[in-house]
Amino acid sequence: MDIFLQQLINGLVLGSVYALIALGYTMVYGILGLINFAHGEITMIGAMLALAVITHLTGSALPIPVILLAGLLTAIAGCSALGLLIERIAYRPLRHAPRLAPLITAIGVSIILQNLAMLIWGRQYISFPPLLPQGWIDVAGARLTDVQLIILITSALLMLILDSLVRRTPLGRAMRATAQSPRLAGLMGIDANRIIAVTFVIGSSLAAIGGFLVSAYYGLAHYYMGFLLGLKAFSAAVLGGIGNIRGAMLGGLLLGIIESLGAGYIGPLTHGLFGSNYQDVFAFFVLIAILIIRPAGLLGESTADRA
Repeated sequence: MDIFLQQLINGLVLGSVYALIALGYTMVYGILGLINFAHGEITMIGAMLALAVITHLTGSALPIPVILLAGLLTAIAGCSALGLLIERIAYRPLRHAPRLAPLITAIGVSIILQNLAMLIWGRQYISFPPLLPQGWIDVAGARLTDVQLIILITSALLMLILDSLVRRTPLGRAMRATAQSPRLAGLMGIDANRIIAVTFVIGSSLAAIGGFLVSAYYGLAHYYMGFLLGLKAFSAAVLGGIGNIRGAMLGGLLLGIIESLGAGYIGPLTHGLFGSNYQDVFAFFVLIAILIIRPAGLLGESTADRA
């Protein structure tokens, strides 16, 4: 039981990060019907920016919380600006083009961001400075580290705030109206371009926070880390129901739990056949099986719930 609880905790931590990143995919798709494949690279840029600032400030007279906050805020600001730039330059001119054109553009932007990050930060892994607390809490024989607790609390708060914003605020109503029909929303006085830009800012900010949390959890960041993170987050959005805010949250949590349980129970049994990354194969196998049964995802693509 303690092994199961440990894997469950690990899965919830991973899944909460996947959910944060998946929200960016599902919000953009909810409004534009576009899969922003550059979103994983925005997550990577957030991690690299945060680590660059934190590494630079480490050893200064500033308190540790201030150093971490400075890195996080820099990542959020940089990724928000990057998201706006990508939307304005790469996606807005193709908004009424055939759907394949913005898809190819998104893949191109992803490759460009990967190579820019490699040129700026190099190919080597960047270590997260040892600034975070190293304590842990006993949970029925399993360990919940301070970093894991921070990730769980931060992710839960952000998801609750976003859900409330989309459902209960004028901005959220404008986002839902734009998702249903940008043209009709414009007739009601809603500036669709502004709403789409705000959506990219929110999604990119969540991606930046997700990148920061991932690098803090694993203690590393790399110019290529956004590819697999983005793929898993996109899969989580599809699993929950692409375009559905709560579906992205549910899909992220489930994918993290499935991956962790697969690594803990099935991975050791098949290590000799498939290697150490079998948990990824297992997670995507379960994803395919679920989508065969429910092609629209677990919660479906509900127009009323789209961002």
